[in-house]
This record gives sequence, C-alpha cells and structure tokens, in this order.
Amino acid sequence: MMGYMQRLGKSLMLPVSVMPIAAILKGIGYWIDPIGWGSNNVIAAFLIESGSAIIDNLPILFAVGIGIGMVKEKDPMIVISVVVSYVLLNHLLSVESVSLFMNIPEEQVPIAFENSSNAFIGILVGLICAFHYNKFSKIKLPTALSFFGGKRFVPIICSLTMLGLGLLLLIVWPTCFNLFIQFGETISGLGPFGAGLYGFYNRLLIPTGLHHALNSVFWFDMAGINDIGKFWGTISGGVLGITGMYQAGFFPIMMFGLPGAALAMYRCARPDRKKQVGTILFSAAFASFLTGVTEPLEFAFMFVAPVLYVIHAILTGIFVFIAASMHWIAGFGFSAGLIDYLLSIKAPFSQNIFMLIPLGIVCGIIYYSLFRFIIIRYNLMTPGRETDEVILQVAKDEYKDVLKTDDYDDIAIIYVEALGG
Repeated sequence: MMGYMQRLGKSLMLPVSVMPIAAILKGIGYWIDPIGWGSNNVIAAFLIESGSAIIDNLPILFAVGIGIGMVKEKDPMIVISVVVSYVLLNHLLSVESVSLFMNIPEEQVPIAFENSSNAFIGILVGLICAFHYNKFSKIKLPTALSFFGGKRFVPIICSLTMLGLGLLLLIVWPTCFNLFIQFGETISGLGPFGAGLYGFYNRLLIPTGLHHALNSVFWFDMAGINDIGKFWGTISGGVLGITGMYQAGFFPIMMFGLPGAALAMYRCARPDRKKQVGTILFSAAFASFLTGVTEPLEFAFMFVAPVLYVIHAILTGIFVFIAASMHWIAGFGFSAGLIDYLLSIKAPFSQNIFMLIPLGIVCGIIYYSLFRFIIIRYNLMTPGRETDEVILQVAKDEYKDVLKTDDYDDIAIIYVEALGG
C-alpha cells in the first residue's frame, strides 16, 4: 500500500507542476480587470483565458497524469485510453446528456451535474484506466478478434467500464450532492462555529468534488446566504461584521498557512532532491499566496501523507472560526490570495481586514512547525522524501506481477537487468 500511494502521489506531480503558472496568469489578469474579468481589458482577457485553459481542464490533466504514472510500462495507449474514458464519462454526466436521459429541460437538471467535471472524476478515471492497462495489456483474444487483443483491448474495456461507472454516478452523485447541500443549510445557522465547520469540510471534500455543494450554500444563493455577492455589494442584504465570514478565514490559510507547509516539506526533503522539489513547491506556494489557488500544494501531499491533509482541513476550520468570531472580514471574487485581499480593503463590508495579516503570520508558523514535526516524527513520504527502499519495493511489486504472466519477453528483460544488463 505504501508503494501504491507513493506512486499515486508522484503521478499527481505531473499535472500539479503546470498549475502554478496557470494560476498566476489568471490572477494577474484578474488583478488588471477585477470587475469585468477581462471584458474591459484585452490583456486581462488574454491572461485570464490562458490560465483558465489549464485550470478548467485540470480533471483530464489529473486523469492523464495518474494514468501515465500508475501503469507498469510507459506506452501511448494509456493516454488514448484515459482520454477516451474521460471524454465518455464527462459527456454522460453533462447537463445536456442528463437532460436527454431524464427527458427534462436543461434548466431542470439537478445542480449536481453542473459540477460533475472535477478532480475526483479525473483521479478515478486515471486509476481505473491504469488498472485495466496493467491487467489486460497482454490479453490474447481468439484469432478472429486478435486485432483487438493486447494493448488495443485496453481502451475498449476502459470504455465499457465508463458506461457502468456513468450509470452508477447518474444515480449516486445527485444524492451525495444534495446531502451536503442539506448539511450546509443545517450548519449555516450556527454562526462562527458553523463557519468553522464549513471551512473544515470545504477542504476535506476537495478530493471528492463535493465541496462545490457546500460552496453553493455559503458563497452563492442556494440558501439565501450569498456571502460573496453580498460582500461586494452587488446584492443587497449584507450585514457588517457578518457578511464575508465564510470567506475571511481562508486568507490566512492560503496566503500564509499553505506556503508555511510548502517550506516545511522543502526543509524535510532529502538534500539531493531539494532543488527538484523546491522549484515546484515554491512556485505553488507563490501561486497560493498571490492568487489563492491551492490545488498545486494540496495535491502534493494529499495522497502521500493524508494525515497532513486532515490536519490542514482542521486548521482551516479553526482559522475560519477565529476570523468569523473576531469579525475580521475580507472577501474574494476569485480566491483568498493577496490580489483579492488588496481589493477587499475598500469593499463595503470589509471590517478589521488588517488583522488578518498577523493572524496569517501565526497561521504560517503553526503550519510550518506542525507539518515539519509530523513529517519527521512519522517519516512521511512528502515530495522529496521518497527513499530508495520505497522505490525498490515498487519495482519489486511490478516485477512480481510480470513473473506471474507468460510474457517471456518481459520476463527475459527482468532477468537480464538482474544480471547487470
């Protein structure tokens, strides 16, 4: 299991490595034209659309990255299998398809399917395709069907699996989504404590994509809260000191906390790996600080050290609760980074906004200290800490699987490598 999670974490670093620059491009464009999001400035539009081209397609990038990283041999067929599978599943879960299946207008399609294209779907597709490739890439079919045997069989079996998965998600996804909407509506009346609970589950649910359900309750108009719209004054009904409390606590986390976690992971990396992981970690930390895009950092340790991710979710809940309790209020139109923080200063419902900076510094110190202690104490395999033993174990597992087959070419390669090449 350790080797499997290590490979999964390394696979995610492929798509994660392209995310920081996309976030920075989009953030700069938003800084240039925060009101029109590019409609008032062609340079802003160019930057925003350039960044969005990557960020909006993260699910398929995750799928491809995991597919490539989790197979036991590198072959272009895994990429074809992943792309075909993702496109098929994404189309089955689209608003247009659901409207056709249910024979209802698109406006009546459950809101869950507006957020069906997410990182969870991408990760799921990548894992399924990698599993099928490892299992069926050597399959031999009867002579009449031999053309479809071997690696050509992989996209076929993957597509068939997506049909079953699509049917399952068509049934299950709206139910799960609605449950979290109801949960959000329940905790929305708990004041700052409810805000803290929201912050906790907002982070915890990111791997599943179900955090969108909670966001629709607190940030938008699903339950009448509409925290973002009211904070900026575009919608009436805001209350000074209250409106914005579901956003403010994210600024310390994204501007200071996660960069502190990145520094801790860098300091804990092996000396020979620091230069390699430092580039990714520091660019991701800068993207989080400047724009509030946190996925590059969160996915860097989400699967290789899940205990750290749970701690991250808990700390998010705590700091959202503190900011809401103290009525230190700021808001965002994009995300809780420096750009939105500066834009919030003159917003109609910002209050004691400068107190979020010392709170953020404390947050950064806590993240750095806690992450560094836990990584070292429990020898967690965060980026740059992969040991030769873990890599060797992964190789052993792969070799054992090959030796169980009757593919004598691959077996011969293993013996030759074992004898020195």
